[in-house]
Amino acid sequence: MNSIPEGRPTPNLPRTANKRGVARLAAVQALYQMDVAGTGVMEVVAEYEAFRLGKEVDGTQYLDADPQWFRAIVAGVVEDQLKLDPMIHQALTEDWPLSRLDSTLRAILRAGAWELKARKDVPTAVIVSEYVDIAKAFYTEDEPKLVNAVLDRLALVIRGESRGAKPRHKS
Repeated sequence: MNSIPEGRPTPNLPRTANKRGVARLAAVQALYQMDVAGTGVMEVVAEYEAFRLGKEVDGTQYLDADPQWFRAIVAGVVEDQLKLDPMIHQALTEDWPLSRLDSTLRAILRAGAWELKARKDVPTAVIVSEYVDIAKAFYTEDEPKLVNAVLDRLALVIRGESRGAKPRHKS
């Protein structure tokens, strides 16, 4: 996956991905597209399933993804966004409100937050690790650390478990 047409974020995947991992990445890209281009959920899901997931696009072979996992993440984030965004905002530091983050980072955090909330069958460590890996595919600076910290704080709030971060307290 070296290039994605139409200005979509271009990941540099660090390892062989499984079908759920590919679905997570595709969901982040679809959420990005919805945020930037205003594409509707039904339209973006149909586009990805018909033309991207497991298909060749402009010489780039997209990996096979779990289409049900992809749909669940995209639809779940859209349905729960008004609940997810305040939770993410609380997990961010005061100097980094959600509105200050770029669309790709918002998409990663929303998808990860939704999975933590809705998919109790998936271990916290797996969710956090998968979305940190997605962040590493797009960013080389501090963003993967931010994703790790925010999702870890959210896991503590949502699930009562964490991989080490403490919840941010309001002063």
